Amino acid sequence: MIVRKLRLDKGLSQEQLAEMSGISTRTLQRIERGGKASPETLKCIAAVLETDFATLREDQDMQTLNSSDQVVFPELTEDEKEAMEYVRDIKGFYVHLTQYGAMMVILLIINLLTNPGYLWVIWPALGWGIGVAAHGLNVFEVVDFFGRDWERRQLAKRLRDRR
Repeated sequence: MIVRKLRLDKGLSQEQLAEMSGISTRTLQRIERGGKASPETLKCIAAVLETDFATLREDQDMQTLNSSDQVVFPELTEDEKEAMEYVRDIKGFYVHLTQYGAMMVILLIINLLTNPGYLWVIWPALGWGIGVAAHGLNVFEVVDFFGRDWERRQLAKRLRDRR
């Protein structure tokens, strides 16, 4: 994750950093998501980002040591962690919205080809559309469906249950 932070600090896109490092964009995306990288790859990235190889290697080791489902990034401040989580949530919403739009176009075409006299496509559009709207309202914090303390209570409950 430190690779992503350093890349963004330098104002580079994934494609630019990958090209400058001599690696594929997919490899860089995998590394930024917490995947393992060879020392040679890390050295190439470190050279482009003008940082120490040991820093990137240490970040890889810290990610490997964490046994939970989520990767811990100790180099990030709490504000940075929150911002990254928020950006991931927004990205998830836009992916959901894109899937919704694409499927509705496909369903509309099927509807018009098979039964143009009755637009049944409005029913899945309405049902799924409500879900997309709820997702957007939640992501952009217009409506907080679960309340402010819900996550904290669920996390505490889960930790209690594991003991």
